[in-house]
Amino acid sequence: MVIRAVVFDIGGVLEFCEPMDFDRRWEAALGLADGAFDAALADVWAGGAVGTVTEAEVHAAIRERLGLSADQVDAVLADMWRQYLGTPNTDLIAYARGLRPAYRTGILSNSFVGAREREQAAYGLTDLVDDCVYSHEVGLSKPDPAAWELICRRMDVAPTEMVFVDDFPGNVTAAAAHGMTAVLFRTTDQVIADLEALLR
Repeated sequence: MVIRAVVFDIGGVLEFCEPMDFDRRWEAALGLADGAFDAALADVWAGGAVGTVTEAEVHAAIRERLGLSADQVDAVLADMWRQYLGTPNTDLIAYARGLRPAYRTGILSNSFVGAREREQAAYGLTDLVDDCVYSHEVGLSKPDPAAWELICRRMDVAPTEMVFVDDFPGNVTAAAAHGMTAVLFRTTDQVIADLEALLR
């Protein structure tokens, strides 16, 4: 089957991200027990990933459950977003931009409430592709089979007509099991070479 669409993950693919250890640093800085953020906020982190909580509710939960001031919560969340956004993979972004109009392009990202606005402001990612699917907006996270079905519908292609790029092996395996051609991101040069071999 001819490839008609190429879809990218964001974190670790279109963005280079540090390990998300902001909570460990803030636990130490605030004198909290190790693991206090996860123990108090596991449901909030999970809800933010599928859009069942708002940014305001995230802020309130951190403040109330950990006994922090509003200014402290603002500082924690600013640090979280700094790590979340990372730095742009400028070479892959440029390559992805060049795929249109010969191919439909998309993003499928496991995300957190507030990500679209910040990633758009920082990197213009929604302008880069034909469609951008964030887990917190659609209530589905990879590797849920419904997420693969949704991105195929949004791209208007069959699974066999899509290439999907992700840095998490489990997502690559699941996408391939759904019928997509799946490419594991290791390095930018490797991914571009793999895509060129598939597309050209």
